[in-house]
Amino acid sequence: MRWTIKPIPKPEKTKQLVEALKVDPFIAQLLVQRGVETYEEARQFFRPTLNDLHNPYLMKDMDKAVDRIEKAIQNEENILVFGDYDVDGTTAVSLVSSYLKTFYPNVATYIPDRYDEGYGISFKGIDFASDNDFSLIIALDCGIKSINHVTYAKERNIDFIICDHHRPGEFLPEAIAVLDPKRDDCTYPYDELCGCGIGFKLIQALGVNRNQTIEDFIPYLDLVATAIAADIVPMTGENRILAYFGLQVINAEPRPGIKALIHQIKKQTLDITDVVFIIAPRINAAGRIKHGNHAVELLTEFDFEQAQQFASEIEQYNSDRKDLDKQITKEALLQIEENQEKERFTTVVFQENWHKGVIGIVASRLIETYYRPTLVFTKSGDFYAASARSVSGFDVYNALEACSEYLEQFGGHMYAAGMTLKPENYENFKAAFEKVVQQTIHPDLLTPEITIDTEINFTDITPKLTRILKQFEPFGPLNMTPVFLTKKARDTGYGKPLGQENEHLKLFIKQNNSEGIPAIGFGLGNKLEVIKDGRPFDIVYSIDENEWNGKVSLQLRLRGIIPNENYE
Repeated sequence: MRWTIKPIPKPEKTKQLVEALKVDPFIAQLLVQRGVETYEEARQFFRPTLNDLHNPYLMKDMDKAVDRIEKAIQNEENILVFGDYDVDGTTAVSLVSSYLKTFYPNVATYIPDRYDEGYGISFKGIDFASDNDFSLIIALDCGIKSINHVTYAKERNIDFIICDHHRPGEFLPEAIAVLDPKRDDCTYPYDELCGCGIGFKLIQALGVNRNQTIEDFIPYLDLVATAIAADIVPMTGENRILAYFGLQVINAEPRPGIKALIHQIKKQTLDITDVVFIIAPRINAAGRIKHGNHAVELLTEFDFEQAQQFASEIEQYNSDRKDLDKQITKEALLQIEENQEKERFTTVVFQENWHKGVIGIVASRLIETYYRPTLVFTKSGDFYAASARSVSGFDVYNALEACSEYLEQFGGHMYAAGMTLKPENYENFKAAFEKVVQQTIHPDLLTPEITIDTEINFTDITPKLTRILKQFEPFGPLNMTPVFLTKKARDTGYGKPLGQENEHLKLFIKQNNSEGIPAIGFGLGNKLEVIKDGRPFDIVYSIDENEWNGKVSLQLRLRGIIPNENYE
């Protein structure tokens, strides 16, 4: 692990915030690091309000999208709401379809089969629309590169509205409207919305004609917050506002489907981390193991008893997903060990019978062991399909684009992507991908990094600090949980390993004459020798809360421990 302390940003801005907010300098520093530089920006950061959401009509083609939907309603056309099978896609489909159904009955949903149709808009889906007299398809979280599909639909007198957040290619599909803030010609003020977020802006715009206010859309924010958390989009701007209020809905009055999931896990209050690691994997499991339709059924069900039945089925899918994930990861690690060649800059593995629904998770697991841009391939029909995951700071999408001559199709983001290729192109692609990464990645990026916000002492950790840090939530990319460095800490003699294989570490730490603070270090069991016998050590950590038997207490969540270098 590399420990990297962020540079002190814009000292003059930090000083101005100290004076304006009456906070400690390191709190002001944390804010400036997150792009919060003025009193007004601090007000928006600490006091999110739905009034700060942008006018949806600022998005390119929004007026065209709304006009076409209103025309479809006027003419009593059938509308098909189409979306990807992951969390972002299924929440987006659930959101837009359930909103439309509040005032118009001729609405149906379609989620492509991950194994039969693959990612995104499918010809089979368009054929379904044609056979069932749908004349308008609203595509969510996909479609920005579906030029041939949209043309195919037009030939069958089916119009498309595309709501996507992925990067466009050189040309856009000839849809009635293409809502994507990442379009070069779109001047919408915020371009980091997820697919469900774009869907939310669409229903917000439709609400204008119905004299609805933003308060009418609050019940939909549990879906939007779930998608924001799952899709790992920046926790800034509109995303942060939507996630903030969405979490309130999740914890106070979620829709029956989400309530049923929470009911199964028996947790009182959920934060954004719980949504990422508890809610999202269960919604995802439907599309990974069975079919994404099961997630939409759950999220659009209004009878709680029926929702509980759906949630129970999804719980089983999630259990199956865990078993597959564990087994395939084991096989992939074995394959890497057996084929260990010269030092490589990438990890690329393939086995034709690996379950396509979990290869993305497996790619993430492999990065935990071999910290490299990683591709996990399996057979999908006549093609090989892969999920890509990247290391912090490296754009895997750009790397795939540089090798696109060998690919049939690809799409995604900086850190996660998917692709298909012909089997005969696999070896050439693998060599090209290795070469591109080798030539473009900075060597430092091949070692995991802990990024530290600032150094503090234990005397700085006060109830006031913990209250302020709580207000930094919800956390996510570009607003990560603050990470601190403290030097010359010592265990008070209570340090002990935890876990079946002693893989974790529990401590009670002091610094100088400070009061002791309990700490937990997951995966740091091997650091027991460093902290023994009262020896000083340096720690990197976030300030956390531990809930036990209804009591909440302060604890440090350790990220790293090293011997203090000045100790003799």
